[in-house]
Amino acid sequence: MSSTATEVVRLLTVHGGTLAVAESLTGGLVAAEITSVPGASKVFRGSVTAYATELKRELLGVDAGLLARSGAVDPQVAAQMATGVRKVLGADWGIATTGVAGPDPQDGQAVGTVFVAVDGPYAEGSGSARGGKVRHLRLNGDRAEIRMESVRSVLALLLEELAGEQTGNERAQDTERNGGF
Repeated sequence: MSSTATEVVRLLTVHGGTLAVAESLTGGLVAAEITSVPGASKVFRGSVTAYATELKRELLGVDAGLLARSGAVDPQVAAQMATGVRKVLGADWGIATTGVAGPDPQDGQAVGTVFVAVDGPYAEGSGSARGGKVRHLRLNGDRAEIRMESVRSVLALLLEELAGEQTGNERAQDTERNGGF
């Protein structure tokens, strides 16, 4: 259990938010990291491990034309996975991972090419999502290292979005009200 996963669960709990996860190259590791945190059941809706490309389309609603043109390792695919899992599982926040952990390149992408994405609730009055961010990663290491860094990176991206929702003073007050959690 990482401190990032713990903080994600804490902030979601404070805000009354929920989370869903779409995973490809990480194969369930993101969901495992989140559910290792005590109290995660209050915020975690579930996950979809869409390892096969056609499952990204069938289960998560990723555009078939995009998949045909770009393959599964693409920033728009990651964004659509995060949006799709959020909708399918009825969560406030969706996060996604897609990429190449190796040993061989995939869809014309080198080993270590990873995209992580977050899709969040709409900001009041703006019509735009607080989330909706994709990060492109170029990771080194073996298959296990690439997968674990992908987990760390998607949770860090979500934490940035969640932490951006409130000021430091509000965070202190929320922590106080929630018994230090």
